[in-house]
Amino acid sequence: MTFWIDVEDLFEYALVNRRPSGIQRLSYELYRALLAERPGQIAFCRHDRIRDTMRAVPWSEVEALFRVLSHAEGPNPSGGVPAAARPPGRSGAVRRLASRLPADIRLPLGEAVRSQGSALRAGLRAGGGALAALRRILRPAATRLPDQAVAEGGDLKALARPGDTLLILGSPWFRTDYGALLGRMKAASGISVALLVYDLIPVARPEFCDPGLVRTFRAWMESTLPAVDRFFAISRASAADLERLAPCLGFRLPGPVMALPVGSGFGQEQAGGSGPTPPRVAALPPGYALLVSTVEARKNHLMAFRAWRRLLDTMPEEEVPTLVFAGRVGWMVADLMQQLENCGWLAGKVVLVEDPSDTELAALYAGCRFTLFPSHYEGWGLPVTESLAFGKVCIASSATSIPEAGGPFCLYHDPDDVPEAVALLRRAISRPEEIAGLEARIGREFQPVPWSATARALLAGIEPATSAAA
Repeated sequence: MTFWIDVEDLFEYALVNRRPSGIQRLSYELYRALLAERPGQIAFCRHDRIRDTMRAVPWSEVEALFRVLSHAEGPNPSGGVPAAARPPGRSGAVRRLASRLPADIRLPLGEAVRSQGSALRAGLRAGGGALAALRRILRPAATRLPDQAVAEGGDLKALARPGDTLLILGSPWFRTDYGALLGRMKAASGISVALLVYDLIPVARPEFCDPGLVRTFRAWMESTLPAVDRFFAISRASAADLERLAPCLGFRLPGPVMALPVGSGFGQEQAGGSGPTPPRVAALPPGYALLVSTVEARKNHLMAFRAWRRLLDTMPEEEVPTLVFAGRVGWMVADLMQQLENCGWLAGKVVLVEDPSDTELAALYAGCRFTLFPSHYEGWGLPVTESLAFGKVCIASSATSIPEAGGPFCLYHDPDDVPEAVALLRRAISRPEEIAGLEARIGREFQPVPWSATARALLAGIEPATSAAA
């Protein structure tokens, strides 16, 4: 059996984004774990729009792309001014502009750009590789070397066999005809399809998404769900959402949705480095509080801003730590960004570190006093488990899947209750012994989930008979 993983979404994402979000980070760590668990059985594929198929892609290309996304160093510290923290140059400006377009404009535009590139590459390949293509056609399928077929971008319709599984572990929502493509792949090769669901936010909480994304995501779900044979989710909350909302999407699930254990952190071998502190992190005042996520309405940075305003109104300024937002500036936050500008980023008590690299993220976690995660709605809550993996207490929202991620190691509040959040933050600031006690408990009791456990659970869910026999 071969497990084919569709990675087209990572390449699409890289067209308009400099850093991976939680979905790209989680899926990449899962890819690596699957490769380690099943060497020789994991392969990757991308979309070929010209020939309406999927083609094999070497892991080296996926690995190289993610390395660029996660490790390239960012701009200098913003000092509270987001414009100074944004990447310079035309490329950065184009990406920022594209990322702010409505989804029903941005996604088809991305498809058009990708199709133009695919057409050009196909033409070049046709002109320069006709003889190699003829050899591939004439060579019997049984004698093809898998590595060679992958390197040559072999057609999945020819390479896949009945019993193989196509794994959708990312976010390919840019193709509303995805279900039709899956149907043709299944009919041609006998392959089965397994889907990992992160969340159903555009359907469950559309108020946090632009209307184009809501339409695109709903159309993608209605197209894709009927072609899927096995469903997984990154949390019990997301599994319950899918089971609850599937009938609203006109679909009946083929069976229960299996929630996977999610790995903790982002490649902790990177976090354990002993190199110098990155300049943007070194420039921060000591003892800062940290909120890691894309700055968007759903993540509730507005509550954090309001809470810090109240802390500064009721406590001596020198006792209130600097609040660091670490992440790219996303959507539906124009009012928040304007408010921050108007008040001088609370006189410098709020700072934006935009698009941090993995090295910078590790240093930010290691150097913070505690973290925040006040999100309204999550599929999992990777920044919470990252915080715990670094031994840091998180003051977190009690909504959706976040308590699954944080367990008994966080201080929780209603994401709509600013006074409750302020009370917890004041405790964290004024009672360092309580935070130290929680950190000691994290050190004793928190058990980071290895990504290998996520991979094994996924494989066991696809191969129940094999895993039971073992």
